[in-house]
Amino acid sequence: MRIGFIPLIFCVSSVVFGQENQPRTYIASYAASPVVVDGEHEDEWLNAAWSEDFVDIEGVKKTAHRTQMKMMWDSTYLYFYASLQEPHVWGDITERDQVIFYNNDFEIFIDPDGDTHNYMEFEMNALNTVWDLFLTKPYRNGPRVIDNWDIKGIKTAVKINGTLNDPSDIDEGWSVEIAMPWSALLEATTNRLPVNDYWRINFSRVNWDYELIDNQYRRKKDDEGKFLPEYNWVWSPQGVINMHEPEHWGFVYFAQKKTDFNAPYEELLREKLYEVYRSVHERKLILDDSDYFAISFQTQEIPVHFKRHLTGWNIWIEIPNTEKRIIIKEDGESIISIN
Repeated sequence: MRIGFIPLIFCVSSVVFGQENQPRTYIASYAASPVVVDGEHEDEWLNAAWSEDFVDIEGVKKTAHRTQMKMMWDSTYLYFYASLQEPHVWGDITERDQVIFYNNDFEIFIDPDGDTHNYMEFEMNALNTVWDLFLTKPYRNGPRVIDNWDIKGIKTAVKINGTLNDPSDIDEGWSVEIAMPWSALLEATTNRLPVNDYWRINFSRVNWDYELIDNQYRRKKDDEGKFLPEYNWVWSPQGVINMHEPEHWGFVYFAQKKTDFNAPYEELLREKLYEVYRSVHERKLILDDSDYFAISFQTQEIPVHFKRHLTGWNIWIEIPNTEKRIIIKEDGESIISIN
């Protein structure tokens, strides 16, 4: 169905595109000295701020156990520390690059330039087993998933606050500490440290209901023998049970000194345009080149343009009061360009 200008504005704001949570922001401070990666919350972390508590991935339900993270950086590494409350710390995956989220795990997603393409995923469990991979596109766009890609030189550690794989007691939880070398992370971007700049990053924690089989933890199954669904708890809510919509990820600003940071206007506008993109991509909204409509954003009505060409289609908007344009191509890659 194709609709005219005025009705489609109503449709865009009221039916096709719902209210979404604004991505969270975090300021990663510069590390005064190199971090010893041992899983402990030592003195070097005291000046780093805790994030907000993780929330359910859709941004609605409360989580059963608390999760927080911290970040720092220096000229060599990007550092992470996370605290995960958990009364039963367990894991059984010991081989690198296996599907770590079949255990309770902690995950990091990194898209340096925010175009939703060429991003990194990292997972680890309480046994300090890791899985790192590189995706050329989100799954909706048919990516190449490069599983043999490794973050060379990464350092990881786990601290168990309790006893691992022991169902006879109640644990406090576990913490992880990670140092990712910039030399690996910058392969996906401009080879320039993001000093006083931001990247799109998000964090996820997968947790499972468990059952004991021969006194060993296992993912719980229902009466038909199927695994119960996992819980997905994240730092910046996705609004959907899918981490692979990078346009929802949070903003991490890498500060050299104490400062304030808010999500840039053009980035929030780009996320709004992705709402239109997803509806067109999923064929919930069928457009012709002649269709013309607008999205509502921060009290403004901004025209959205659609154009088919020999290799697909684009949608784009002009950023108000600038000479910039946001373009999203059919394959989901976005560009902020000068008109």
